[in-house]
Amino acid sequence: MTRRLLALALALTMALALAACGGNSGNTAGSDTDANTGANTAENSGTSDSSDSGSAIQGVEDGVLTVGMECTYAPYNWTQTDDSNGAVPISNNPGSYANGYDVMIAQRICDEYGWELEVMALEWGGLTAGLQSGTIDVAIAGQSMTAERMAEVDMAGPYYYATIVCVTTADSPNASAASIQDLTGACTAQSGTIWYDTCLPQIEGAEIQSPADTAPAMVMALQSGTVDFICTDLPTASAAAAKNDDLVILNFEGTDGDFQFATEEERAENVNIGMSVVKGNTSLLDALNSYLSTMTADDFNALMDEAIAVQPEI
Repeated sequence: MTRRLLALALALTMALALAACGGNSGNTAGSDTDANTGANTAENSGTSDSSDSGSAIQGVEDGVLTVGMECTYAPYNWTQTDDSNGAVPISNNPGSYANGYDVMIAQRICDEYGWELEVMALEWGGLTAGLQSGTIDVAIAGQSMTAERMAEVDMAGPYYYATIVCVTTADSPNASAASIQDLTGACTAQSGTIWYDTCLPQIEGAEIQSPADTAPAMVMALQSGTVDFICTDLPTASAAAAKNDDLVILNFEGTDGDFQFATEEERAENVNIGMSVVKGNTSLLDALNSYLSTMTADDFNALMDEAIAVQPEI
């Protein structure tokens, strides 16, 4: 009898032990599931937080915003030899630094979102290709928000409103022009711009020369006497005139003698300056637009004046 009781007690003890082990196993599995769910929830929550070092923003998951620009298009952007006045290194041009309006506003955006700013120097015609290849996240390069350009990329902005002007020399008959139709002689503008493609053809009898590859080349053509006048935007003209007293800016804005567009919407397309992102990158587009919505035209103009003031001799 005693042996039977002892056997029953031993069997009961083993059963309880097995049940306890089984219970612990189930609880552990439940804890793992809860922990994973919590981690996933936290991860998903972080992903939806746009302030999380860009983790939710396509292209800046690493917290770095790579910006493409020519670095030769003052006052929007230029190259200098040091980091003075807030210039940043050009990643694909060691020892050189980029500065200008585009760099200044890009830095403000990066400061707002906690991103690191990286600048890459690309040719004007290679900016869209740079976006499509993923070489850059955004082109901030003084680009007009034209329908043609926006068929290839999405654009945030405007981040500047650019009046279209002409520039001539003080000793030129064109210096007294009161209308675009008073302009005579040879002229040019930068390639791939509305100035060359849309504006210059409106000047009757204009001797349109081959387009200049860059803005500095366009200004040099005027200074060297290769052309009698050029067409550009007011910031580019102002930056050039600030470094050369012999240049005269011809601004016909608001008159019948100004460049004409079919509608005000078309005019806006050609004077509004925007930032390009690859088609479909709505997360970055929205982030850029969100920041730009906090700035006014006066803010843009003040920042442009600052850029022109610190522009070095190029």
